[in-house]
Amino acid sequence: MLKIILADNQAIFRAGIAKVLAVEDDIRIVAQAQTVEQAMIAIEKFRGSVMIYASSFLPDTARLVQLARQSGIQLVVIAESTEVPERYLSAGVLGLIFRSVDSAELLRCVRKVSAGEVYAQDLRKVANNADCDDFVGARVRDRLTPKELKIVALIVQGYKNKEIASLLGTTEQVVKNYLRNVYDKIGVSDRLELALFTIHHRILAEAAAATAATMRASSGNSH
Repeated sequence: MLKIILADNQAIFRAGIAKVLAVEDDIRIVAQAQTVEQAMIAIEKFRGSVMIYASSFLPDTARLVQLARQSGIQLVVIAESTEVPERYLSAGVLGLIFRSVDSAELLRCVRKVSAGEVYAQDLRKVANNADCDDFVGARVRDRLTPKELKIVALIVQGYKNKEIASLLGTTEQVVKNYLRNVYDKIGVSDRLELALFTIHHRILAEAAAATAATMRASSGNSH
């Protein structure tokens, strides 16, 4: 049985990974950490596990690798697309994936790393094939209005309806109305399915990320 620790403060993304892994008979999720303190406790408690963690959540790679080795834990980092994989692999992290990882590649990575092998997702290959392969993601992206895309971006980041309403200067009911339209356009039934769909369709995920970055920049300029 492969024991998995998930450490990421993006709640919906963490839940999405958990949903993919939990259906596998040979995999058990033993801990989900949304704070650094919880992650440290999990490392100590669940020895011999594989930890999947976000690079921005636990940025001190050298320290993390040291603690993981002491507990017999193998590490898989969720890196940002702008990061250099060698930085993690040379430090002793065995697995590297990006948030655009699909279910099959996530499972391959976890199983390789649990066996002590190195596995790194090839972002260049994903980028080269994305526009050709992801017709569904491209179609959905083009069907969403700018306001709907903003809501998708915030949902993926884990914001609640009330928080989204505050950020967009509208009411919670209006956000719910927009969400219903988004669900209908994409063919999902709830915010977890929406986040999973977005994550697994790179073109839509990149559009949401760009929208989120623009919103952060606008917010920063307004202060």
